[in-house]
Amino acid sequence: MTESQYQKPIQEMQSRGLESLGLMSSWSWLDDPKRLGFVLSRYKFVAKMLDGINRVLEIGCGDGFATRVVRQAVKEVVAIDFDPAFIQDAKSRISSRWPVEFRLHNILEKPVSGKFDAAFCLDVLEHIDPKEESTFIKNIVSSITPNGVFIVGMPSLQSQQYASKQSKEGHINCQDQAELRAKMSNYFHNVFMFSMNDEVVHTGFGQMAQYLFALCCHRK
Repeated sequence: MTESQYQKPIQEMQSRGLESLGLMSSWSWLDDPKRLGFVLSRYKFVAKMLDGINRVLEIGCGDGFATRVVRQAVKEVVAIDFDPAFIQDAKSRISSRWPVEFRLHNILEKPVSGKFDAAFCLDVLEHIDPKEESTFIKNIVSSITPNGVFIVGMPSLQSQQYASKQSKEGHINCQDQAELRAKMSNYFHNVFMFSMNDEVVHTGFGQMAQYLFALCCHRK
């Protein structure tokens, strides 16, 4: 017999059907299940940092599976990606409980219309050609308000010796903590650095971090 506290969720999911993973989140769950935990932890960090903010932009949302973790903490999320397959997949799974606006947009071409109180990108900057990095960041900065917040998360340069062959092929712009801080300081007055190992965020020695966060405030 099912315990009483489980009756409502069981009945609701039996009625509406089970939630589905996205293209890349499904692949992670199939190929390396623990990685899905790491991804969700990164989004949770962003959600905690942006808690209560009105309008948030995500750059490079992929299949959008984890975006609702941030949407749970803020009032509105617009999520963009340049890949039609990802946007189509994300739109097919939009939740009425956690609505997100998904747009097909290449941030390297132009800023996103409308101003945002915050923006974030996770696991994106390392895929940007260093020659286009300035355009990438400038168009993001142009999309947020003068007092807006920008959070960027990426694998550290030091982590790449442990990365898979598939990951290394796309990781053309990994950086260490000092380099990432210096670059973000060109665009923001305040840059706060965090390290991450697996799902644990900390302020420890940057060169031992597997993953880096830069929390940037007050654009220049």
